[in-house]
Amino acid sequence: MKIERNALSRLLASATKVVEGRNNIPILSTVRLVADGDVLTVTASDLDIEVQASAPCEGDLAICVDAKLLAGIVAKLPASAVVEFDLKDANLTVKSGRSTFKLQTLPIEDFPSFSVDGFTAEFTTDLAALFAPVAFAISTEETRYYLNGVYIHDTAGGLIAVATDGHRLAKHTAPTVGAIPAVIVPRKLVGLVPKGQVAVSLSDTKIRIVGADGTYTSKLIDGTFPDYERVIPKANDKVITFESPDMRQAAERVSVVSSERGRAIRLNFADNQATLAINNPEQGSANEEIAVSYEGEAIEIGFNSAYLAELIGQFPAGTISLALNDGGSPAVFTSASAPDLLAVLMPMRV
Repeated sequence: MKIERNALSRLLASATKVVEGRNNIPILSTVRLVADGDVLTVTASDLDIEVQASAPCEGDLAICVDAKLLAGIVAKLPASAVVEFDLKDANLTVKSGRSTFKLQTLPIEDFPSFSVDGFTAEFTTDLAALFAPVAFAISTEETRYYLNGVYIHDTAGGLIAVATDGHRLAKHTAPTVGAIPAVIVPRKLVGLVPKGQVAVSLSDTKIRIVGADGTYTSKLIDGTFPDYERVIPKANDKVITFESPDMRQAAERVSVVSSERGRAIRLNFADNQATLAINNPEQGSANEEIAVSYEGEAIEIGFNSAYLAELIGQFPAGTISLALNDGGSPAVFTSASAPDLLAVLMPMRV
């Protein structure tokens, strides 16, 4: 079997994203190579997600070979090279120019297969753009597995993506795609979704995404996402507006003196000014003042400084509105530059 090096490199780049660095199951460290005369299909799987990508080739092949090893070999070959595969007695010879490699293989019968039937809804959207501003809030706490992904559902107001870890929440809305099942897309797949318009198929247990670089099929998280609307305050009437770079950079600067255990930053708002302060008994203290728009009653609130900076970074550069009720209640962040994005940050004691 023969294939252009650049085409093979693109296939492996797509497929190997799902292959874990360390694997106790040997077959999951491989990619399945199947060529039927004119098309090579490369498949990788971690049992939860399967990635497939195809490109033109010449000849036949059907074998599994170490994914990272093959990708490393192909990466070192000249861009204009042609790669030849020859399989004999379970040994795969990879040749290109004067370079020859002999690799051990595993039979394709051992490779896990994914069922691709049962999809009940299909739509097209820019899924990566939908996920991008909410992915930061996905929980990594495995005990609350139902928060380890992005919840998507369609409403009269549009297609909504929500993520939360209990400390922060982000909600992003895109144009409606019609009736679809409400599902939780796992964190790993969220990071793999190709940019641009993709075709999405959904069932109650699986999602399939077809993009320019391949097809991604994944199990969905089997759980019930919490009623996020109950977490979003509706009566926060103290509104402070500020320039996003000013607040984010100030938070990052004063947090230099914070410790890993104590990242609480205290914010005081009064007379069109915000004072950000951190006091770390072990290392020192820091404070900074920035201009804001707020003329109401003075109010103080504490946040995790890293969470605050990261949350603000999800909005486009420009003015952000921070709506508060009091210093002990969740805060709501919005921006006229991103009307479809809303974020909530829980306060901290300082």
